[in-house]
Amino acid sequence: MAHFGIGVSTAVAAVPDTLRLAVQADRGGLDLITVSDHPYYADRLDAYAELGVLLGRTERVSGLVSVTNLPTRPASMLARTVTSLSALTGGRIVLGMGVGGLWDDIARLGFTKLTPGQAVRAFEEGIRLVKMLGGGGEPVTFDGEFYQVTALEQAAAPMPPVWTGSVGPKSLAVTGRVADGWMPGRAADWLSERYRTSRPVIDKAAVDAGRDPAAIATVYNFPGRITAEPLRNTRDDDGRWIGGSPAQWIEELTGAVLEHGAAGFVLFGPGGTTPDEDATARWAGEIVPAIREAIAK
Repeated sequence: MAHFGIGVSTAVAAVPDTLRLAVQADRGGLDLITVSDHPYYADRLDAYAELGVLLGRTERVSGLVSVTNLPTRPASMLARTVTSLSALTGGRIVLGMGVGGLWDDIARLGFTKLTPGQAVRAFEEGIRLVKMLGGGGEPVTFDGEFYQVTALEQAAAPMPPVWTGSVGPKSLAVTGRVADGWMPGRAADWLSERYRTSRPVIDKAAVDAGRDPAAIATVYNFPGRITAEPLRNTRDDDGRWIGGSPAQWIEELTGAVLEHGAAGFVLFGPGGTTPDEDATARWAGEIVPAIREAIAK
């Protein structure tokens, strides 16, 4: 099953529009609402506070922080947050996790600045630990380089799937070893050089770890314009998707699922902006149902 969603703003100034879009996405039958996680900016909402409110106002759609800034959210507490949201919403949550990138900003929040190697090792430990802390079972003791817990009881709610935003080769390998999904960075898609060079790293690491690479979903952040009339060119000179009419979107994304194994798409406006109500309506009402029907045949 493919996942279809929209990315919504974390701007404090955009709260009324964000609340309306979340309800629109839910009523329109979309699968996901995603928010980013940059807690060092005062004009942005806390990602998990925002997601909790959005899920509380909706009934069917799932929420995803794309992706959780792990260095600012200790893994054991992140596990409690996510399993709590799972229990409160009937499982309408996906856990997105990232290494962390803006280290000067992270340090301003009071967290230790890690080297790139340390950050990747902490990332893998964090994923392994959170996966141990949901679903009931025996208390967990974990003695890692970055995380330690002692006889910590697991939450009764199951841990949801973990999707990463890995970019570098070492973090891509972590995705292959321990994650359930991957969201390629910088809006890369299945025709991009980033995808062509990155996905094999994930697949090799999965095989080396005794896992099936096909079990690791690829879900794309996918910006573009939805136009009334077809565009002559739906991609620019660099091969990046521009957009087009609903029929052009349907053809492109159906092909991505059937020919390239895409597992989902999160709609953004041009340049990674939040889609407006008209674009969301056309996405949920015209494009997504047609893709679902085509891939179900």
